[in-house]
Amino acid sequence: MAGKDGENLVKRQPALVYAGFWIRVWASIIDSALVLIVLFPVLRWIFGPGSSQTDAGQLYTASGQINWAALSISWPGPMDFILYWLLPAAIVVLFWRTRKATPGKMAIHARIVDARTGETPSSRQLIIRYLGYYVSTLPLCLGLIWVGIDARKQGWHDKLAQTVVVRPRAIADATARFEQPGADSNRDASNPRSTGWNHE
Repeated sequence: MAGKDGENLVKRQPALVYAGFWIRVWASIIDSALVLIVLFPVLRWIFGPGSSQTDAGQLYTASGQINWAALSISWPGPMDFILYWLLPAAIVVLFWRTRKATPGKMAIHARIVDARTGETPSSRQLIIRYLGYYVSTLPLCLGLIWVGIDARKQGWHDKLAQTVVVRPRAIADATARFEQPGADSNRDASNPRSTGWNHE
């Protein structure tokens, strides 16, 4: 009985495909634009328009002289750490946990799921995925470009966290595969060598 219920549940679910490289680039652009729209007013409100934080980012003073403070290297303070590192991480992981996606991914109808089961990833997986972005980005963004090479369109951060990004089928080039509880894993034979560049 449980097996039939599981089969019926799978049949009712819409066909999913892995979200490819270019569609995920668009999602990242949307997320970046939203961060800028939200973050800049917050920084202006916290530091004020005439603060040293704002002045330090300008190469020239109002009188036209070089602002040497803008060229100096200084260690970030606690507020910088909270605003630029901790707060964005908390917001992104919260979106992943509650909505399975950031606003950019929601705009393209994509979501992050467990690579093995297709279920909601654990908090541990999501934290590893976020930290994995640094691993993907540092070597000339190779880990991000890997989305366009991998058959399941996983970046290095996805592989580290054992997650995949899926969206409803449009033009299917690689159908998403998941193990069903209580049933043997069915291998999808449809174009197994497809890469993340195709159709996306």
